[in-house]
Amino acid sequence: MSNQLQEILQERILVLDGAMGTLIQRHNLNEEDFRGTLLADHRQPLKGNNDLLSLTQPEIIKEIHRTYFAAGADIAETNTFNANAISQADYGTQHLVYEMNVAAARLAREAADEFTAREPDKPRFVAGSMGPTNRTASLSPDVNNPGYRAVTFDELKEAYKEQARGLADGGADILLVETVFDTLNAKAALFGIQELFDETGRQLPIMVSGTITDASGRTLSGQTTQAFLVSISHVNLLSVGLNCALGADQLRPYLQVLGKESPFPVSAHPNAGLPNEFGEYDQTPELMAAQIEEYLKEGLVNIVGGCCGTTPEHIKVIAAVAARYQPRKLEKQQA
Repeated sequence: MSNQLQEILQERILVLDGAMGTLIQRHNLNEEDFRGTLLADHRQPLKGNNDLLSLTQPEIIKEIHRTYFAAGADIAETNTFNANAISQADYGTQHLVYEMNVAAARLAREAADEFTAREPDKPRFVAGSMGPTNRTASLSPDVNNPGYRAVTFDELKEAYKEQARGLADGGADILLVETVFDTLNAKAALFGIQELFDETGRQLPIMVSGTITDASGRTLSGQTTQAFLVSISHVNLLSVGLNCALGADQLRPYLQVLGKESPFPVSAHPNAGLPNEFGEYDQTPELMAAQIEEYLKEGLVNIVGGCCGTTPEHIKVIAAVAARYQPRKLEKQQA
């Protein structure tokens, strides 16, 4: 699979799907929908735990994947952004983490296989989404105790390892460590993934995508784009990129850094602009695609898609634009 993906990445720009949460919100699900029969008697509220829907509302999740593939996506992200023991502890559902990841990967796998069978010349892939958790290993949440940490490296490593195991067992083609705001968290994820690979003897390609949190051009833990790249370049990655936080236009200067420095293919899946005062994303598919086209004209990326606020309508226009351009060429040899 890694060799196939590497070959395709040099032939054309691959299209990642758009936001999962945005499409889930369209269904206006209530508490009972999130619980299903599986967790009808669970003691804590579960509404908003989107990762749980792979178990309780699987057809909704599978149909979202189908919709993105129909719009032109080559890669679907699993519905597992928060499907790790650390994040799921907020809902008291950490005991279901492995099952969540297996189920989510299988749903995306089934949808991908359906579309690959229809269009064998355009194979579809599944990326197991591994979000940053709701803890940071580098910073203290207590301003009065800067040495305190709410999570340890080993706790993060074990949580990511469990998630990766479920994604791999469910049929993911790729593991995507995304929305990295703290590179120490990402290092724990990569260490946990490597431990899993060593134990099972099975390897999957790894994508890593960081997030620039504001106009400072740094991650939340204070790294520049170049420093972030250097910090993870010891791993032989399928790609490195940026996503979330910023819209396509604001992300461009930092992609230029990756485009110049990265020994790996480069990915980008920005938000649909910046949120309005109600937290909603107003950027049209056409405007977002026009901004992303600037990346393509400069030859900055190999993989492009959408994050918060993006829909199949956005992905359809982005895919059409991406088809007109060549992917970024690798000028540096990977280690």
